Amino acid sequence: MRIMVNVTFFTLAAYSDTGAFKHLYFMIVMCLYMLILCSNLLLIVVICVNRSLHEPMYMFLCSLFVNELYGSTGLFPLLLLQILSDIHTVSASACFLQIFSVYTYACVEFLNLAVMSYDRYLAICHPLQYNTRMTANKVVVLIAVTWLFPFLMIAVLISLSAPLQLCGNVINRVYCGNYGIVKLACSDTTLNNIYGLVYTVISIIIPLLLILYTYVKILRVCFSGCKQTRQKAVSTCTPHLASLLNFSFGVCFQIYQSRFDMSSVPHMLDILLSLYFLTCQPLFTPLLYGLKMSKIRIICKRLLCGDV
Repeated sequence: MRIMVNVTFFTLAAYSDTGAFKHLYFMIVMCLYMLILCSNLLLIVVICVNRSLHEPMYMFLCSLFVNELYGSTGLFPLLLLQILSDIHTVSASACFLQIFSVYTYACVEFLNLAVMSYDRYLAICHPLQYNTRMTANKVVVLIAVTWLFPFLMIAVLISLSAPLQLCGNVINRVYCGNYGIVKLACSDTTLNNIYGLVYTVISIIIPLLLILYTYVKILRVCFSGCKQTRQKAVSTCTPHLASLLNFSFGVCFQIYQSRFDMSSVPHMLDILLSLYFLTCQPLFTPLLYGLKMSKIRIICKRLLCGDV
């Protein structure tokens, strides 16, 4: 029989005693966090201060970089604190705040990638109508929806999880997850599970289907078009596809990891893979777009080298 407890804090049980290595781990994670902050901030500044980059594609990119900063900040400060701590606990309010941050980050990322694929679809498949169909007002609306809709969805998710009566406070992860809290519940979680399924479909499945549809259309134009059209499609779509595949892998593994037994996986590998979509994507995205997109690469080089 499970006994209900009054939970004011959660214990993150995935941390192991690192002993003398904890300061080394702290420095590695801190350097990674600083690299993520600097690379994303650099590209946000480059896009904002250069009027030549005030185009829809770069505005969506700027939104993506802001989201990378938001998501990594939802993870790293608490992660750094836990690495140095001997007692790996987090207050209930801080835990739900981290869940809100991490889940909205993931939802915004998928929606932002879907909007970017729609933008590329219009640019490649309807180039003559692009300026009339992708207006400044439409860009603002798409970015606003990309951010506000996930905030609303996750607010509902948290409002369903927070009142649950819990029979424990141990989460077997290095950061807080909503499903980890739902598994601790003594009360009925049917509504939580149904809404969790709806959230997954809306935030992951539908954006992926939209991206698949746009790329089918883009590929048709590429195969039937001239060499110049194919080169344009490859140069603008390759970074987007690479970013999408990288993030999708991390999220799919995180979903699998939270719902199935991972005891056969080495503990350190389990931790690294659980952090993949929150660490590699914020680092991978600015490097990928900064290197692959010539306009951004040239302006970054001028900015860093001090050239006018």
